[in-house]
Amino acid sequence: MLKLSDSYTVLPASDITRARDFYRDKLGLEPTREDDDNLIYGSADAPDLLIYRTPNAGTAQNTQICWAVTDIRATMDQLKSAGVTFEEYDSGDLKTVDGVAEYGDEYGAWFKDSEGNFVCLSQSKG
Repeated sequence: MLKLSDSYTVLPASDITRARDFYRDKLGLEPTREDDDNLIYGSADAPDLLIYRTPNAGTAQNTQICWAVTDIRATMDQLKSAGVTFEEYDSGDLKTVDGVAEYGDEYGAWFKDSEGNFVCLSQSKG
């Protein structure tokens, strides 16, 4: 039923201005459309990411968006130079070394955005 439909990521933000500044200044993204309650990245017909105002921002304790990159270390270095801080984990099967976890056929690294949302970078080993 939904296999022909586009999908997109939706993230909460308690402060839209702060979120816009973070995604612009730290991640290099500009919204294609915005208003007092929403930021839209991608085309208006098929957004890639929608950030919306809500008091529930930062309450999820799981990965909420992940970007697949070709060089996780280089991407991390760029983001670190923009002020992004990567999380370190050592619990169960997930252990990071210098911010990077190795699991299955992938590498992963996580950081929180300005609203407390968990953001991931992933790189295939292949």
